[in-house]
Amino acid sequence: MKDVLDIDDLSEAEITELYDLTDELKADPDAFGDALENESLVMLFAKPSTRTRISFESGMTELGGHAIHFAEESSQISRGESLLDTATVLSRYAGGIMARLFDHETLLELAAGADVPVINGLTDKLHPCQALADGYTLREKGLLDGPLAYVGDGNNVAHSLMQLCATLDIPCRIATPDGYEPDADIQERVADADVLVTNDPVEAVQGARAVYTDVFVSMGEDDSKRADFEGFQVTEELMAETDDAAFMHCLPAHRGEEVSAAVMDGPNSIVYDQAENRKHVQKAILETVYE
Repeated sequence: MKDVLDIDDLSEAEITELYDLTDELKADPDAFGDALENESLVMLFAKPSTRTRISFESGMTELGGHAIHFAEESSQISRGESLLDTATVLSRYAGGIMARLFDHETLLELAAGADVPVINGLTDKLHPCQALADGYTLREKGLLDGPLAYVGDGNNVAHSLMQLCATLDIPCRIATPDGYEPDADIQERVADADVLVTNDPVEAVQGARAVYTDVFVSMGEDDSKRADFEGFQVTEELMAETDDAAFMHCLPAHRGEEVSAAVMDGPNSIVYDQAENRKHVQKAILETVYE
């Protein structure tokens, strides 16, 4: 395994191996304290971050390595330095790059120019590290049999969840308002899997083992789109249509918008387990790509 840019870069066997390693790392973190000793990870950020930055940085430290925060706005990239030059130089400074960017094509260009592993910390199109942590959380909770229902915007999180479900053979239901469906190319990639895209939230969640949502307006988007999501909030009434489902959210959450406070803070919410598992799964990714 070199780069982790896209769930489709990984086979079912590779994801299972990653999860098995995550089990070991989570159970006995001290046993891996020198796994990446004297290694560095450059973390390139074009977008704000809480979980991505802290989980990668603390995870790298716990493996004995060092993470370097590299803000695009304060770098020479912001003044026009090419991605090829940046990637080439970073490859000589560090053993890996994690990038959290806007345009997915920018990430691909960065990876093409790098001689070290590149990990996708998020782009506008995909969020594979989040989906991998979510899949691990489902496995941990005994919910891998699905269905997994996602209600909200057909965004980067939805895309990577669809891909993960297709790879792991988890039934997946995606409900979005008309016009906010997942990208056509992602739908085409999972066309042979048990993935349903609908405009009916109730249809999506009926019988679901877990219900997932994300913010209605992502970073950099027009706030006016929020009005189009009326009826897509995950409420106690919607959760009542499920099979006593767990509730999932990638965070940050806006209580009263995409999810009610009663659901977000209720007994079936596993959102903080998801957030914690970002670190454990990413430690497994780091150890794997640095081999």
